[in-house]
This record gives sequence, structure tokens and C-alpha cells, in this order.
Amino acid sequence: MQPRNIWRAMSRPGYALSPWPWRSAGYLLTGALTGAVLLVGLVVSAVAGGVLALALVGLPLLLGTALAGLPVARLERARLRLVDGDPAPDPHLPPAAPGLRAWLTTRLRERATWRELGHTLLFAALLWPVDALALTAGLLLPAAVTATPLLMATVGDGREAKVLKLWTVTSWPAAAGAAVLGVALLAVGAYLLGVAAGARAGLTRLLIAPREAGLHAVVTELTRSRVRLVDAFEAERRRIERDLHDGAQQRLVALTMTLGLARLDAPPGPLADQLARAHDEAGRALEELRELIHGIHPQVLADYGLAAAVADAADRSAVPVDVYLDLTGRLPGSVEAAAYFVVCEALANVARHSGASRARVGGGHRDGRLLLEIGDDGRGGARAGAGSGLTGLADRVSVLDGRLTLSSPVGGPTLLRVEIPCAPCLPCETAEHCA
Repeated sequence: MQPRNIWRAMSRPGYALSPWPWRSAGYLLTGALTGAVLLVGLVVSAVAGGVLALALVGLPLLLGTALAGLPVARLERARLRLVDGDPAPDPHLPPAAPGLRAWLTTRLRERATWRELGHTLLFAALLWPVDALALTAGLLLPAAVTATPLLMATVGDGREAKVLKLWTVTSWPAAAGAAVLGVALLAVGAYLLGVAAGARAGLTRLLIAPREAGLHAVVTELTRSRVRLVDAFEAERRRIERDLHDGAQQRLVALTMTLGLARLDAPPGPLADQLARAHDEAGRALEELRELIHGIHPQVLADYGLAAAVADAADRSAVPVDVYLDLTGRLPGSVEAAAYFVVCEALANVARHSGASRARVGGGHRDGRLLLEIGDDGRGGARAGAGSGLTGLADRVSVLDGRLTLSSPVGGPTLLRVEIPCAPCLPCETAEHCA
């Protein structure tokens, strides 16, 4: 298995003969060249910005300097792959809206932008000379010592050669000894290059590509995918409800009407009795189908919103329910669906288990949150995970970053509270298109 970064590579035997020292040298070389070019660019920008500070063109130059860290950081994250195979994700968030103004506003408000600018200034002032020094000490000087016999044969005409311009070699045995020393220095320099490149990459990752950012990006993407799955599930529920309502239910209504007419036309006798039984069975099947459709995704919720759907659920409840909902507009479809099914499940639990004589549903949209409270005057003692379905409701609410809390002491009363962060739809939008 290949090592993922330079530090793991140096801990294995045969490192000096592996490609990792050359990758380290390439990392340091590109860093030195990039830093030198960057220093020249920043100096020119600073001089131009200072000269034109009173002119309108000075502002774009200063703004460009403030954003100079963005392309440098992108390049640095790409260069990291030479010595560090771990992902280096971009920590920047997408703009809230399209357009240059939204992009500039987002970038200038991000901490990552200013960290990248600080890294860029540090890179231009200090890091690239260190890269060049490490490359010189770890590769260029040992290579020059190793090339002593070649220098003696070409430059010194076989008589002498200057080693690093410090001492003179006048014999071939001495030149061969210098070459052997150079090879040993190259082996030591391979580790020096690895240490310098590893330390340099570690500092870069700390400043502009922390591993925590990658984990945060993974968690964010998992959360978004979970929300997308919930939205897709709700869309599929609506499609099934629509297909049953427009297809199977209409056919069953037609069948019931046909059987009813046949029952009226049939003379008294066994045939009329069979038609009556078939007509009654078709009626019961139609009623069950309507209840099934209503449980999948009620049409009143899609057409009129949460307040109307909750009022409809309260009318169908076996326990009298008082409804106090302050909702002036539509909410996102996923929020309305989750809130509706929480109310339905809570009212079903009230009817089955509480022994309550009355229940209430209240709440509204305040401070960017949908608040719902479902209470009853029953015996209490409700617990999540005790067959009440509350665990599933809590999971469903948590997908939308919401929270479900239950207060149900023995003897009652019971209060179920739901909070879901959401923004109301605009008047021209429908719940299905408001996200």
C-alpha cells in the first residue's frame, strides 16, 4: 500500500530510493518559484495602489489585493497533492445569490478569505525563501559535490576542480572520494527535503485547508443529501396520492355507480341480493381507498396549506380538538408535510392511549420557526419508543433541523412541542416551489 503523505513515506525503508524525495523537491521548487512571482506581483500592486489611492482605480487594486489569497490558496491546495494525498477541500461557501456583488460580499465576509490572504503575505515574505534554502541544502549542494569528477574532467581539464568553490581537488582519487561524499549527502538531503516539504505542507494545510473543513463539508453534504431524500420522498408520496385519486379512485367510483344502477334495474331475487352485496363492498373499498389516499398525502394539505389540513384532521379526530394556528401564508412543502403528520400521529395517540376528553393544537410561524404544540388533558405517561411512533416523528423533524420535545408526566397533562426552522413562502410561490 502506497503511503498517503511524505511523513509516512519517510518512516518506511527505501525512502531515499523512492519517488518521494523528488516529489518533495518538486514541491519546494514550485513553492520557491511561485513565491518569487507572488512577491513581485504584490510589490507592484502595493506600489500602484499607493500611487493611485486617491483615484477611483485605486479601490479595485486594493480590493484585488485583499482577494489575492483566493487564487494562491487554490494553487497551494493543488500543490499539496505532491506530498500529501489527503483531500484538501475548498472551505468557501457558494454565494447566496448569483452575480458579482453577491460573490464579493460572501467572500469578504468569510474568515477563510482573510486566512488565505494572511497565508499569501506569509508565503511572499518568508516561506518561499525557506523553500529555496531547503532545496539548495538538500539537493543542489549534494548534487554539486557528487559531480566533482565530471567537473574535473570538463572544466578542470583533468587537473583540478573546485568543490562548492570552497576547496580544490587535484587528483582523481580525491575527486572520487568527493563523489562518494556527495552520494551520502544526497541520501541525507533526501530526508532533509522530506522534512522541509512535510513541514511546509503541514503549515499550508493548517492555514488554508484544515482537515476539519473537509469533515464539515462531508457533514454538510450528508445533511443536504438527507434533505433531498426527504423532498424526493414527499414528491413521490404526492405522485402516488395523485395517481390513486385520479386513477384507481375514479374507476372505483364508476364501478360503484354501475353496480348501483344495476341493483336498481335488477328484479327482486338472488341476483339483486348479490348486486346489493357487491355494491356495498365497492362502497366500503372506496371509503378505505379514500382513507388511504388521505393518509399518504391529503389533497387539502397540497391545495390549502397546513392550517386547513390541521383543521381537517381535527374534525376527523375521535377526541374533540381546539385549533389555534397563526399561519398567514404557505410554508415549504417538506415542512408542511412533516408538521401535518406530527399532528396526525399525536392526535391518533391521544385517541388511542390518553383517555383525554379534549385536545388542542396551537402555534404559528415566529422568528423564522414553525412552532406547534399538541396537548391533551389525558392520563399522561407517554414515552418515546413505547409504541407511540414518537421516535419516528422526532427523526422526521430532525431531518429538517427541527426539534421535538415531549412533556407527559403520569396523571397528565401531555404536551408535545415541535420547532422547525423555515422561512415562509412568498405570496406568489406555492409550498412545492418554496425551499
